[in-house]
Amino acid sequence: MYQTHFGLIELPFTLTPNTSFYCDLESHRNAFEVLVTALEAGEGFIKVVGEVGTGKTLLCRKLLNELPDHYVTAYIPNPYLTPSEMRAHIARELQVKMPQVRSEQLLTQAIQERLVEISREGKLAVIVVDEAQALPSHTLEALRLVSNLETESRKLLHIVLFGQPELDERLATREHRQLRQRITFSYNLQAMSMTELARYISHRLHVAGYQGPALFSARVVKLLHQASRGVPRLVNVLCHKVLLLCYGEGVYQVKPKHVRLAVADTEDVSLGKSHWWWSLVSIAGLAIAVVWSWQAGWLTEYWS
Repeated sequence: MYQTHFGLIELPFTLTPNTSFYCDLESHRNAFEVLVTALEAGEGFIKVVGEVGTGKTLLCRKLLNELPDHYVTAYIPNPYLTPSEMRAHIARELQVKMPQVRSEQLLTQAIQERLVEISREGKLAVIVVDEAQALPSHTLEALRLVSNLETESRKLLHIVLFGQPELDERLATREHRQLRQRITFSYNLQAMSMTELARYISHRLHVAGYQGPALFSARVVKLLHQASRGVPRLVNVLCHKVLLLCYGEGVYQVKPKHVRLAVADTEDVSLGKSHWWWSLVSIAGLAIAVVWSWQAGWLTEYWS
């Protein structure tokens, strides 16, 4: 694609939550500190909520990668599970010896025995649930019941929920009031400020191997922030497209026109009604860049 054009060793603005591109934004740093502090304090339920595209999965993976060795983790990336499926998944993640006779009661007992064993080893068991807003109600309640496993002095299991604002809406219902009362630490992820956005772009380019002069001017950054509202995922989509446009034109500096073209071709972003006429030429501009990229043989790699 455009790696060679800009002297990059990899694409800087992919949508994959790659922890090597993690940027220490204030909101992410604060959320991570809350998570670590809460786990060290031995709290049962911890919650991190953020809008779509604000970096929850990236933060989730960073937590899993950086927890010390005395934590034993169970990761649930796709929580749309029945209670039975959830318990079986937890058992596999915690390396529970499965009972020969399949019984929910025996499986729960086996999980408890494994948690006691982990505790005796001086370790802590943590379940990390991504996209927790997708948990069915009966599975959410089953998760609460699993968290009841404890000794007289400490919890045997800690549960971290990452979810969209819909998670808060569900927990606010009377049905889930018991679980809501058990969440002792929570944090709401915020979008990036314009200053953070400039640092974010520079950081990702640096990690990707860029060593040249600044590609994004202050005016371009302002337009990107206005269009994306500071949401990292939308920033990645727009930055990828503007670099693609630059490559298609054979230029090395991102211009405001490139941002407008990218915005006109992207869902859920906007620069306001005054820029509507750029949509008339966006398809042609991006088509040229796509043809160049397709010929280079890299387009499929990015979107796969």
